Amino acid sequence: MEAGTQQQQHPKKNTPVGKWISTAIIVIVVLIVGSNSYAQVEYGHVGLYKTFGKLNDNVLSPGMHFKVPFIQTVIQVNTQVTKTETDTTASSKDLQPVSTHVAVNYSVNKDSAYNLMNNIGGNFDMVIINPAVQEIVKEVTARYQAEDLIAKRDVVAGEISEHLTARLAKYDLIVNEINIVNFKFSDAFNQSIEAKQVAQQQALKASNDLKRIQIEAQQKIAQAQAEAESLKLKKQEVTPELVQLKQIEVQEKALEKWDGKLPQVTGGATPFIDIQSLTNQR
Repeated sequence: MEAGTQQQQHPKKNTPVGKWISTAIIVIVVLIVGSNSYAQVEYGHVGLYKTFGKLNDNVLSPGMHFKVPFIQTVIQVNTQVTKTETDTTASSKDLQPVSTHVAVNYSVNKDSAYNLMNNIGGNFDMVIINPAVQEIVKEVTARYQAEDLIAKRDVVAGEISEHLTARLAKYDLIVNEINIVNFKFSDAFNQSIEAKQVAQQQALKASNDLKRIQIEAQQKIAQAQAEAESLKLKKQEVTPELVQLKQIEVQEKALEKWDGKLPQVTGGATPFIDIQSLTNQR
């Protein structure tokens, strides 16, 4: 009885250390709960609530959003323009094997992000886009000759884009642009194309050489005609008076050089100079 009485007279008291520990635990719990009470949706994305694995159709815009701690999560869907690349092997209309590398720029419709994620999931590029690109490229390639695929590259890309846009619209995916990065053909086909280009270049060179020769011949004919016309005009300008004047000029030059002495030895007739006529002309 005395021992029980002593224990009742001295009850246990909470120590300061225990209070500090309790306070720290409460603070930590509050911080953990608080940090899990909100989520941030990045710029260029939309968010979707996921509660116990189930998606909510409420689409969240970029910014801070509250959520139920440990129960809800927010998944983000990229709505910016994204690129996916696909390699496809097909045959042209003339049965030439063609390997095509295609790049597709696409984006997700913001308002339909829930339907896309709920029905297809986050790997929709592998599930929907790449198979659609491969199928459409094969379909379009089969409509063109191999050489036309190169010559009409823009037309082929436009046709692929048209079909792909219609196909992906069913899944609320937007095709922004499509580019045919490369067409790859067999070595035999490449050699035949190269040989054809060489033949075309040689034919073009021969045609240019023929045109050059024709032009040079025409130039020579024109030059000969001009010279003949010039001679004709010169003949028309020669008159008896002009001939007499030229003779006088020759005699004047000979008289200027004459020293007044006749040559002692001559090999023929002595040239006659009409001094009287020269004097009269002067």
